This record gives sequence, C-alpha cells and structure tokens, in this order.
Amino acid sequence: MIEEISIWDLGVIEHAVLPLGPGYTVVTGETGAGKTMVTSALGLLTGKRADAGSVRHGAKSASVEAIVQTRANSDVAVRAADAGGSFDTDSEEDDAVAHLVLSRSVSSEGRSKATVGGRTTPVGVLGELGDALVAVHGQSDQLRLKGATEQRESLDRFAGPKLASTLADYQGVWDELRQTQQQRDELVTQARERALEAETLRVSLEEINAVDPQPGEDETLKAEATKLANVEGLRTAAMAAHSALVSEDFGTSVDASTLVNEGHRALEMVSDDDPDIKALADRLAEIGYLMSDLSSDLASYASSLDSEGPARLAEVEARRAALNALTKKYAPTIDEVLAWASFASERSLELGDDTQRIDELTGRIETLTAERDKLAASLTKLRTAAAKDLSTRVTTELHGLAMPDASLVVVLEETEPHRYGADRIEMLLKPHSGAGPRPLGKGASGGELSRVMLAIEVVLASTDPVPTFVFDEVDSGVGGKAAVDIGRRLARLAEHVQVIVVTHLPQVAAYADRHIRVMKQSSGETGVTASDIALLDEDERISELARMLAGQEDSETAQAHAKELLSDARAETVK
Repeated sequence: MIEEISIWDLGVIEHAVLPLGPGYTVVTGETGAGKTMVTSALGLLTGKRADAGSVRHGAKSASVEAIVQTRANSDVAVRAADAGGSFDTDSEEDDAVAHLVLSRSVSSEGRSKATVGGRTTPVGVLGELGDALVAVHGQSDQLRLKGATEQRESLDRFAGPKLASTLADYQGVWDELRQTQQQRDELVTQARERALEAETLRVSLEEINAVDPQPGEDETLKAEATKLANVEGLRTAAMAAHSALVSEDFGTSVDASTLVNEGHRALEMVSDDDPDIKALADRLAEIGYLMSDLSSDLASYASSLDSEGPARLAEVEARRAALNALTKKYAPTIDEVLAWASFASERSLELGDDTQRIDELTGRIETLTAERDKLAASLTKLRTAAAKDLSTRVTTELHGLAMPDASLVVVLEETEPHRYGADRIEMLLKPHSGAGPRPLGKGASGGELSRVMLAIEVVLASTDPVPTFVFDEVDSGVGGKAAVDIGRRLARLAEHVQVIVVTHLPQVAAYADRHIRVMKQSSGETGVTASDIALLDEDERISELARMLAGQEDSETAQAHAKELLSDARAETVK
C-alpha cells in the first residue's frame, strides 16, 4: 500500500503531506481547493505524462514523493532493485515488510525526472511499478480494463484456481505443439537439402573406404619413401663403415678390428703383471666384440637394401598419392580424415532417418492438437460460466450505484486457437434496456464510467493483484440513497485493498476509515492562493461532513446529521 504522499508546488498546493494507510481513505474539500491534485500526484508517481502547466505559479518545479509498503520479495521490490534502487526492510526475511520511496519532479519548462529507491531511473520504470501498484479511475484516466488482454486476465482470475490449472495444462500442450510443428516443418522444408547432404556424405565415405587409410599411415609412408629414394647412398655408407671395421681386401690397410685385436693381444701378454693392465685388456676385448657385432649389423643392413628396389618405391609413392588425394579433400592429415569419416557416418545415419522422424512428429502433432482442442473447450466452458457469474454480480452492483437499468455483458467470441485458448473476451456495458451493449469507455459519462469500474472492482477485488485503487468523480451525478450505496461498496472494496476516493458527497465520505481535507487559503497581501492538506480527527470530520451536507459546518442540525451518517456507516461496517 501507499503509506504517505508528499507534494511540493503542484497546482495550488505549496507543500502538503497526505498520510494514508490501509482501508478506505477519502479526500474532500471545497470546489477549486485542489482535491484533484491528489490524483495528479499519483499520476506523476505512476509514470503518467508530466504537464509543465501543473507547476504552481511562481515555482521553478513541482515534485511528489510516495512511501510505498510492499514485501522484499514482491515483483515491485525486485523491479526496483533491478533498476538500481534500494529499500528499507524490517528484517532479513525474504518476505519482510519493505519501504520503497518513489519520486517524480517536473520543471516549469516541462523537464521531468524520476527516482526509484533513491536512484534516478527512466519514467518508464515508474510506469511499470505504477501498473502493479495503483489503478486510477477518473474522468481523465484511461480504463484499467481497456483491452481484451486485461479483460481476459481479470475474468480468468475471477474464475479461480480450476481455470488457472486448466490454462497451465493448455499452455504446456500449446508450447509443445508449437515446438513439434516447428521441428516437423524444418524437416519437411529442408528435406531436399538434407537428401543432398546425405548423398554427398555417402559418396565421400565410399571414396575414403575404398582407400582404407590406417591411422598414421601417411607419416609412415613418408619416412619409407625418403629411405627408398636414397638406397644407393645408404648402401655405400653402410659398406664403407663395414670395411673400416672389417676389411675384406687383405691388400689394403689394416682395418679397425685387426688393430683392436692386436692391441688386445699386446696387453693380454702382460696382464698378469698388473691388474690395471688386465682391466684395460678386458675393456679392449669388449670393444672388439662390439665392433664385430656392429660390422655384422652393417652387413645385414646393406644386404636388406638390395630387396627394396625401385618397385617398392613405386608402390609406396602410389599409396601416398591415394592418401594425399584424401587429405587434400577432407582434412590435413589421415588421422583427421578418419575422424571426419566417423562424424560423417553418424550424420549420414541421422539424415537417413528423415521419413521416419517426420512420420513420428506428424503423429505427435495430431495427438497434441486433439489434446489442445479438448483443453481449449474446457477453458471456454469455465470462462462461459465465470462470465455469466461476473455479469450477474457486476450488474447487481450497478443497480445499487444509481444505474438501475445498466448491465455488464461479458462476451466470449470463438477464435482460432492461441496461447490462451480459443476465444476472445470482451466486456461490454449496456446502459439501459433499449440500448445495445458497447465497449467499456464508450457511451458512458465520466461519472458513470467510474461507477462501472467501481462495480467491477468490487466484484474482482478478492482476485485482483493491484493493491491500491483510486476513484475520482465516482459519485458524479448521483446523490441520496445511491450515494450511500456507493460509499457502502467502496468500504466493501477496502476490505481487500487500499482505496483512495476524491468525493464531494458526505454519504460517500462517511464510510471512510480516514478523512483528509484539502483547504484553500488566499493571502490578501500577496494575492497568492494556496492549499493545505489535513488529516481530520473526529470533531473535525463531523464539521467537514456538516459543511458537505449544508454548507455550514457550525450548524447544529447539519452536525447532527453528520453524526448520524457516521454512526450508520460504522454500524454497517461492524456488521
């Protein structure tokens, strides 16, 4: 709820604080005193268009501020925090009571500034918060239930939890149906492209499988080709090294093996004379053995080269050419070609299953469509019953609000299925039996329209999420018993939400929980007119009601009548 509104230099109000609270608050005052500045202030705080003409004469700017009580985990508090604002809480609990400050200013040049929780924000943020906090009904304000969406949402809330549960089931089916249709349509639309992709993959896999590459084969063959291309040089080097170790030509210089053997024999002859010489002789003998083994390996290596001639080289180069054809087309290396082939094989299987998948999706679409239509019919049935009940109850309220021949007609029109069912809801007002139903807001005066909205809000109050309702001119053109009925219904609405009413009728004011008076004061010296706002105590309230009744707040007769109005209203409230 709104705890307090402060106003500076708005219209005729220089500075005033409007103390509010739960229940029903009434604002009264003489004509021209500035009562409508209350609704103007709320309009600014809820993001409505700022008018430089509303700035008090002689002031540079007008500003309004409100302290709003909500919960720390409410949508309002969360949105304020998202906008960078802060708020005070009574505890650390998630649902703790939170106090949020909203403010708006407008300069005499027309510039506007908004803050939420101490942080400057776009005016649009105030508008979002205002939609969740306050519903204003007055001659100059747009209808809260002006659109088909708002009317459907109100009817659905009025219908209760059974419709909410059915709607949730319907929307679950609706979302799945849309997703399934999209998947099927994509498969059908892309069938040609997918078939072409599948054929391309098939040809590629056949080409790769025909070559049958092995992991790392390209690197292995590269090394073998280098070897085969240099066979003669390798053979010559191996034989030269072999001859150096063990010469087969006895006419040439002594080879290394002979020299090592001679050295070993020389040391062996004296090895018994010194252990060190014995150790050296053993080491030289070991070298001889190693040289013998190495010479045998060199001879074997040279002999093996004889079998790897030009025929093998041609075979290797042909294989490498086949592998290179794959690496040029599919990936830089054979290992990557094999990885791509694995992916292509899986993708080919996926693409080849289109027909079966399309058939499966089509069958699922048929099932979901039947389920959607069944749930849509249930929604229509529940809404039809709720519309009849709402129409009857609102019409009854209208008859008690000086509109004895008026009735509310809630029409359900069949439409193509959409995310909220298969019908369109429209609330129409039938002003009298001889007139046809017309959309809300058309064919009714401002006062009549406010009464229509009051009737609707009273019926919807227990299901409506908006915590504060403001009515301006709700009693326009009525009096007597009808005025009493309006006050009674406002009090009934205030059992569920915070209600603020600007009125000139004492019958309406008598039912309020708190009474605020706007007083106009003129200065003879400066010629400036200003207004002040005061919360009335019991005696002041009786005087104000007497003024509203007879124009004479000091009249004993008028005061007696005022006391009677208050007493009767309180007696009804207690009941």
